[in-house]
Amino acid sequence: MRLKSFKYLIGLLVFFSFSALWSEDKIDIWKKNNDKKIKNSIPSTQKFNENDNTQASNIIESSDKIEIQEGNVIQSEEKKIYGIFEPAEYDFNLSMWSTTNADDLRSSLKRLDKIKLSKSSQEILEVVLFSFSYPPQGMTENEFVNLKINWLIKNDRVNLIESFLKQNQEFKSKSQAVQYLVDKNIANANIKEGCDKIKFIDAKIKDPYLEKFKIYCLVFNKKDSEAKLLLDILREQKQSSKFYDDKINFLLGISEKTDNKINEKNLLNFYLSSITIPNFKYEPTTKTKPEIWRYLNAANLIKLEDATNKEKLKELEIAANNNKLDKKAIFEFYRQIPFNLNNLVNAKNNYQTFDESNARAIIYQKYLLSETNENKIEYLFLLEDLFKKSNLGNVYSKFLSDQIEAIGIENLPERYRETAQDRIVKDVRLSQGKIKYNDKILHQSKILKYFTEEEDKKKVQKDIDKIFKKISKNKKYFVSAKDLALVDSLVNDGFSLPVNFKYTELSKKYKIPDNLLELINKDQKAFLSLKIVEIIGEDEIYQLDPETIYFVTNLLNRMNLIAIRNKLIISALPERA
Repeated sequence: MRLKSFKYLIGLLVFFSFSALWSEDKIDIWKKNNDKKIKNSIPSTQKFNENDNTQASNIIESSDKIEIQEGNVIQSEEKKIYGIFEPAEYDFNLSMWSTTNADDLRSSLKRLDKIKLSKSSQEILEVVLFSFSYPPQGMTENEFVNLKINWLIKNDRVNLIESFLKQNQEFKSKSQAVQYLVDKNIANANIKEGCDKIKFIDAKIKDPYLEKFKIYCLVFNKKDSEAKLLLDILREQKQSSKFYDDKINFLLGISEKTDNKINEKNLLNFYLSSITIPNFKYEPTTKTKPEIWRYLNAANLIKLEDATNKEKLKELEIAANNNKLDKKAIFEFYRQIPFNLNNLVNAKNNYQTFDESNARAIIYQKYLLSETNENKIEYLFLLEDLFKKSNLGNVYSKFLSDQIEAIGIENLPERYRETAQDRIVKDVRLSQGKIKYNDKILHQSKILKYFTEEEDKKKVQKDIDKIFKKISKNKKYFVSAKDLALVDSLVNDGFSLPVNFKYTELSKKYKIPDNLLELINKDQKAFLSLKIVEIIGEDEIYQLDPETIYFVTNLLNRMNLIAIRNKLIISALPERA
């Protein structure tokens, strides 16, 4: 449900229950539009995600002993903190959660789990959740770090997990995080990369699964002597198993034979089965674990041995629709199904005589044989109907988009162009266009250069005076909520406005609920930031209605969260090419 009404938004906020905004293509709002550094800016998502060397001097490392300076007194506390980002970079501090009740944080995250957050919402959430800080009231350090790790795993934030491991030496759920990275690489059939993750395993981690993988990596890298030594230790500790001993002994050449039984207990066992059993064959089912499906797919171990096996083909179609199998494989299977020439020639008339899978296959083959763009698009749309009829639309949507783009909208008959354009899956990572300054509209004027180009404050003040004078001449000019968002930020940063501009009067119609003001008064910056994430929800920032933009901007100014505010302004206010 879209937040169109400001009054409705206020009502939702009173009860701390924010509706998700409708989903759209994701825009990288954090990407700089020029080479200049934005004041108090948040690093781009790319920087967040690809930062493999995050032990910079400005990053806080978790420590047993933290010194906090208050006035002239230095207090020493034996507490551990965990995170990725330095809180001061985003206008937070180590105590950002200290006045928040643990149940409030738990409840907020549960609500957010039910929302398909936009890219910009998720970026703010990551900053709030993964800045180094003490835990909320009523939450132990272990629970707080577990909450962080579980969120990273659930959202598949691989690069952030690695950053977390690099910057936090010891924490209770470390083995869980490392195993996730290991299994992720096994599932991708990237054993070399997976073995690289054992660098996070140290003597303090006593995890049999990781120790077994570490031993296998030594075998993989032909370090047999070391592997044998660690295997003996594992056996002495009674942490090995009959299956594992059998596979490692076989790989080491200690034994000439190995058990041909496939072990599905975990991904490592399944992988060892696949590389040690001659002519390995495995038929996955709906009960097969997702990680095993991913490995089979990545290792090219899923075959349709009998192209006429209708039931098997249906199982594979369902798996692809559920994102367990590469969707491209389905179309390769369709190519393998034999049809006689007469059926192919008359496919458009007789496809309904086949079962659903074969009907899709023959129309697909007919599409491949089509010579004109008109025929191609006709068969593509017919194929779309057949996939939707069987509730397999997820298999087909990206394929259809790719085929239309390959043909080209301009090469299609006019009557198909609009429908075809609607079927193109847009790139969710596209950046917003270049800013176009328009001095006739306050929130689109060159005053914005203060936020985008770090212009000198004296020059900005001159621009403010000049633009306001120009706008005041337009007696019909309407001061919008977006204008007020800009003005509120300028006032907050110490700029002066013309005396005749009734900013205070104009802003009175947007009242902040008392419950949110209370959070601000209690300095609950982190918790209130999560509320803002709920407000933005599924929308990108530039998609928010003007009243919501003003409302959020005002909250950020009141909390002095300037870095996040600047990014909101840059995304939401300017006109773009």
